[in-house]
Amino acid sequence: MKILFVFFALTISTAYGQDTSIIKKDIEVSLNSWHKAAADADFETYFGLMTSDAVFIGTDATENWQLEEFKSFSKPYFDKGKAWSFTPIERNVYLSTSDDTIAWFDEHLSTQMGVCRGSGIMKKVDGQWKIQHYVLSIAVPNENVSALTNLKKEWDTEYIKNRSNKI
Repeated sequence: MKILFVFFALTISTAYGQDTSIIKKDIEVSLNSWHKAAADADFETYFGLMTSDAVFIGTDATENWQLEEFKSFSKPYFDKGKAWSFTPIERNVYLSTSDDTIAWFDEHLSTQMGVCRGSGIMKKVDGQWKIQHYVLSIAVPNENVSALTNLKKEWDTEYIKNRSNKI
């Protein structure tokens, strides 16, 4: 009986491992297709890979785009046939253990801004993994933080002053 239990446990464990691997691969395909759609200036595919309530947080402190705002901002770039090109360098995907329609990820990207970091939440909608929340940031080496901080000090001071007491 013990042997049967061990065999059953190993079978379930192996099957779950394969499912996890397949799910992560599906998420990778969605993310890669999303990045490719931007590089190809394919508006419909790009926004079709986002949920209807998606949020895109850009590198500028003022960029907190709800989906319709982000579409309006992005459309002229896509219409010109030149959106943006982000090539994944590495990526980590994490699956929820309590909800099989939720996952999250972080990635390093090669971009026109140099190395950036993307992170976000994926939601499975009608059998397809879509981006629900995406955060893009410029990766700054620690040894350059002081120079960058000084470069943006005036802007940051004004922004903080204007945003204080908004929460």
